[in-house]
Amino acid sequence: MGAEPRECVPERPVGRRRVDWRQWAPLTLLTLAVLVGAGLWLAGLPEAAQLVWAAVTLVALLPATWSTLRQVWRRQFGVDVIAVLALFGTLLVREYLAGAVIAVMVATGQALEDYAQRRASRDLRALLERAPRQARRRTPDGGIEVVPLDQVAVGDRLVVGPGDVVPVDGTVEEAATLDESTVTGESQLVTRSAGEQVVSGVVNAGAGFGLRAGKSAAESTYAGIVRLAEEATAHKAPMVRLADRYAAAFVPFTLVLAGLAWLLSGQFLRAVAVLVVATPCPLLLATPIAIVSGLSRVARRGVLVRDGGSLELLGRARTLLMDKTGTLTTGRPRAAETVVAPGGDRDEVLRLAASVEQLSPHVFAAALVRQAREQGLPLAEPADVTEEPGRGVTGRVDGRLVRVGQLTGEPPEWARRVHERAEMAGRSTVWVSEDRTPLGAILLEDPVRPDARRTVRRLREAGLRRLIMVTGDRSETARQVAQAVGVDDVIAQCSPQEKVTRVREESGRAITVMVGDGVNDAPALAAAHVGVAMGATGATASADVADAVLTVDRLDRLADAVDIARYARRIAVQSATVGMGLAVVAMIAAAAGGLPPVAGAFLQEGIDVLVILNALRALGGGLRRRDVPPETRKLLDRYAGEHGGVRDVLTRLRDTADLVATRPDALECVPALRDVHRRLVDEVLPHEAAEERHLYPALAGPLGSDDATSTMSRAHVEIHRLMNRIGGHLAQHPDGRLRREEVPDLLAALYGLDAVLRLHLAQEEEDYFSLNPTYAPEG
Repeated sequence: MGAEPRECVPERPVGRRRVDWRQWAPLTLLTLAVLVGAGLWLAGLPEAAQLVWAAVTLVALLPATWSTLRQVWRRQFGVDVIAVLALFGTLLVREYLAGAVIAVMVATGQALEDYAQRRASRDLRALLERAPRQARRRTPDGGIEVVPLDQVAVGDRLVVGPGDVVPVDGTVEEAATLDESTVTGESQLVTRSAGEQVVSGVVNAGAGFGLRAGKSAAESTYAGIVRLAEEATAHKAPMVRLADRYAAAFVPFTLVLAGLAWLLSGQFLRAVAVLVVATPCPLLLATPIAIVSGLSRVARRGVLVRDGGSLELLGRARTLLMDKTGTLTTGRPRAAETVVAPGGDRDEVLRLAASVEQLSPHVFAAALVRQAREQGLPLAEPADVTEEPGRGVTGRVDGRLVRVGQLTGEPPEWARRVHERAEMAGRSTVWVSEDRTPLGAILLEDPVRPDARRTVRRLREAGLRRLIMVTGDRSETARQVAQAVGVDDVIAQCSPQEKVTRVREESGRAITVMVGDGVNDAPALAAAHVGVAMGATGATASADVADAVLTVDRLDRLADAVDIARYARRIAVQSATVGMGLAVVAMIAAAAGGLPPVAGAFLQEGIDVLVILNALRALGGGLRRRDVPPETRKLLDRYAGEHGGVRDVLTRLRDTADLVATRPDALECVPALRDVHRRLVDEVLPHEAAEERHLYPALAGPLGSDDATSTMSRAHVEIHRLMNRIGGHLAQHPDGRLRREEVPDLLAALYGLDAVLRLHLAQEEEDYFSLNPTYAPEG
């Protein structure tokens, strides 16, 4: 394997980009010509200097005139007309130096704007350059063959060598160390365990590993982003310039002022001086620099924006519509709870179900297998596996005929209660049966993203006034998610066409952003002012029509993008306003005869420098959140990893509470209580105490306040109090039996502790763990 060529690796590092000097050639040549003229003037050859400056003015005037005439033909009227009139005027009054300075200013603005257009799609083109073209596939005889990427099929076993780009979405067959920075923007290496999902486009930063293809190349995550790159490269949309919005008022004002100066003084020179200082280079320079800075920054945050116009619209947005599944929720089912028949074994039911489902491609099957592996259950190899689409999977596990899927026949009373409970909670039910006898049910949910509520708050802070969730899901489930994340309105049971209609209605009232991840979201994304696709989830159809793509599976990066877009636009407007304000003052002075054309041209250059320096501020600032230091990230990783063990204790706690509630006289009640109390004291309390000592103080900086964790500390106190309350009851039972009169208080403590702990874990994951860019919740 070591001697094979590395087909999946780009030939040159993406980070190295050669400068295209041709784009700067006109500006460079004009500047050199002006300097040559200055040298001739200082050498005592004023006529030669004037000739050089006149040539520079003429060279700039001809293309500028042609461009302006084309705009007028298209019925577009921009501030460029002032530059043309100023260049023409300086030739008429023989102020060639002023004309040459204006020519350099115009060339500078054009070069920066051209650079902005190229920069708008540069990160997208970088993705194109590193896209894999081939893959290594294992053959039936144990060999490895190199095949074109389009020949990779679902289920193929691939080999990803060191430094290779992962070619398709799939599941790693052994532990892998990955560099996901080029797709997600996260610089730290990420370790994926065997059985975890990985997306195409990330780089293998460790030893080679096996990959089971989960999607074809065309359907994989990276393919959608590459198609976006190709489209943006082939069809560059013209950048929306703030300058042209000012033109409606500024150009007539300039022409009237220049005309009045000429009319009242009788000196055409004053009119030319007004035009010279009115040359709108502050506008032409401010917008490209600020927008380029914004495009670069959002790309580094894992958001690829198609062009500068889309970024500017994102900065002006007031309404946001979001799909539920895959956007506000993870889009991946998670086994939330296993319910068994009276006297059944929860672990055994989950083990049987996961064993049968190991060969199924169904999305529910992956959730069951993942849950069983996380709990360390030994899965058996199933035999005689058959699958009925829409009905379920049947197979033999350790000689037992197990069916996973829908329930057949008349359900027993306990099963009916489980079904009603799942319906009320908005969960899906997967039944596990043996010989048509139900053993239990696994309740699946699509959990809300841990960063969703924080992101919604940040989007409001960024200026979005109306947040709406649109989904095809049931009303009850949709309302639960809406309440959890805090949106303003929810539209449930919404078809793709209805989504489009609602997007158009909202777009008629304000600048509207639509966020989605599925194929059914693509029409709505296309209808919005700015369509944002959750590209990291593999939704290639939505990425194809979107104006921006989130390459990292984190919704909070959208809030980052809105923050940066608003900041970049604010800097651009500020720079343009200050620059034009100073220009107006200079225009009035020129109209009064106090500012000749040459002096006005150099003054305008000074204004340009001021504008550029201010616009460069867009390279930093504007974000409403603080980055988490590496040491704090390690703490977040540590305590997030311990939550799985705490949830396991919670499951036992709930089982014990149910046992006490239904069979308080049973001999096993007190032993079960002692066991769960021991685990609470030995596992949960040390976890909470360590968080209090180490994690919460470290979060003061990222959260912006020492008091930000005070409510969570209060929850720790309540958790400890309830544990002591349960321990107090146990201390009174040396005989191992519960007294009936104490059962209500004991149940209150057990169920109360269960509720407080579950809420506490959810709050930590939403408010704290989601601050970590690498955090991914279970499931």
